[in-house]
Amino acid sequence: MTHDLDFLADLLPPAQWSVACADRDEYTEDWGRSGGDPDAVVWAESTDDVSRVLAACDDRDILVTPYAAGSGIEGGALATEGGVTLDTSRLDTVGPVRPDDLQIDAGAGAVGSDVEATAADHGLICPPFPQSAAFSTIGGMVATGASGTRTVKYGEVGDWVLDLEAVLADGTVVETGSRARKSSSGYDLTSLLGGSEGTLGIVTRVTLALAPEPPARRAGKATFETLDDAAAAVSQVVRAGIDVATLELVDPLTARIVSAYVDTDVAPDPSVFVEIHAGSKMSADAEAQRCVTALEDAGGRVELANDPDEMERIWAARRQAADAIKAWDESRTPLTVGDVTVPIGSFPEMVRSIRSIGADHGFDVPAFGHAGDGNVHYAVLVDPDDPDEVARGKEASDRIVERALELKGTSTGEHGVGLGKRGYMKREHGAATVRAMQAVKQALDPNGTLNPRSGLPVPGDAER
Repeated sequence: MTHDLDFLADLLPPAQWSVACADRDEYTEDWGRSGGDPDAVVWAESTDDVSRVLAACDDRDILVTPYAAGSGIEGGALATEGGVTLDTSRLDTVGPVRPDDLQIDAGAGAVGSDVEATAADHGLICPPFPQSAAFSTIGGMVATGASGTRTVKYGEVGDWVLDLEAVLADGTVVETGSRARKSSSGYDLTSLLGGSEGTLGIVTRVTLALAPEPPARRAGKATFETLDDAAAAVSQVVRAGIDVATLELVDPLTARIVSAYVDTDVAPDPSVFVEIHAGSKMSADAEAQRCVTALEDAGGRVELANDPDEMERIWAARRQAADAIKAWDESRTPLTVGDVTVPIGSFPEMVRSIRSIGADHGFDVPAFGHAGDGNVHYAVLVDPDDPDEVARGKEASDRIVERALELKGTSTGEHGVGLGKRGYMKREHGAATVRAMQAVKQALDPNGTLNPRSGLPVPGDAER
C-alpha cells in the first residue's frame, strides 16, 4: 500500500470500505483474467458516495478502478496498479418503468435479469442484453459496449441507452442525453461514456429504452456437414434480408464440449441457431419458412420449434458454451475468450481462419458466436504451467486478431479492450485516432485517476 487511505473513514461508514486482505482478494480477477491488486475496496451506495470518493482520490493522486459483477473478459475492472476498487453493485435500484414511454431507469449495479423481469411485468423487453444478463450489471454492460445474441435485429446495449448519469474523475456528476428517443443537441456524451470502460467516468444510473414483447416467436436449429457450410449459410441468411432476431454459430468442438458440460446429447455437428420475432403468428411463420428454405438450400438439416419448451431446449446448449469451455479440461485454461467481429461477407473466411490458425499452432480452438453480426467468439486453451504452450497460444490469439483486422474487422466486438486488447489499438484505429482518444481522456481525467491501465495504450505496451 503506497497511500494513506484513512481519509475513507471520513467519507463512508465502516461497512462501505475495507483494506482487509480477505475483502481485497475478492477483486483480483474477473471472468476472463486475474491480476488485480487493490489497496482498498469501497462499496458505493449512492451517486454521492461515488462523487465524494472520486473527488478525494483525485486530490490525492490515488487511482480508482470501477468494479461490479466481475463478468468481464478482458480484465478491464482489475486494479493492476493498486489504489481503490470502487464497487458499484449496491447501486441496484430498478425502476420506475414508464410503459407509455417504453422506458425504464436502472442503477449501474442492477443485474440485467432483474431489469428484464421488471420490464416483463409490463409486457416489455430490453432485447440487446448479453447472454450474461443473469449476473452482469447495467453499468458494466454500458461501460464495455456490450451486446448479445439479438444484436442482428436490435443492435447493441448502447443503442438503447437514452440517458445516463455518471461521475467524472474529479467528482463532478453529469447527466447526458434525455428521455427523448432522438436528439441533435450538442456532443453525444452518452455514447462517449458508453464503451469507455470506466476510463472517462463511472456510470451510476441509466435510462433504457424498451420494446413490446413480440407477439410471436419461432426458433430453430440447422446442422451442416461442414463448418464452412454452416458459416456460409449464416452469410446467406443475412444477405437475403431475412428478419432474424438471433443467428448463432456453434462449431463441432464447442458442441462436444457443451454436451459434456450439460450431460446431454448435443450432436457434434456444425450448427446454426436461429430465432425470429414478429408481430403475428402469420408473419412469424412466413419469415421462419423463408429462413428454413435458405438454410436448407445451404445444405442444412433444420429442426424448427413452435412452443416455448421446444425453443428453450434448442437454446439451452448454446447458452452454456462459454462456461462449458472454461470448465472442459482441468489441465487447460483459456488465454481469453476472444470476440473478433468482421463484415458479414467475411464471416466464413474468419471462421476458416480461426480453425487453420489453431491447427498451425497445435491447438483445437472452439469457435461460436453471434454470427448474424459477424461476431466470432473463440478460445485458445493452453496448459498454464507449460511456458512453450502459453507462448504458442499467445501467438495463435494474436494471429486471429490480426486476421480480423486484415478483413477490415475489429479486435473486439463486445468484450471491450480492457487489458488484453490495448496492443491492437494503433493498428486498428491508427496513431492519430488513438492520440485523439488520449486527448479526450486527458481532458476529462487530467490526473489519470480513472482505470489508467484499461482501454488505451500506455507507455511500454507492445504494439501488435
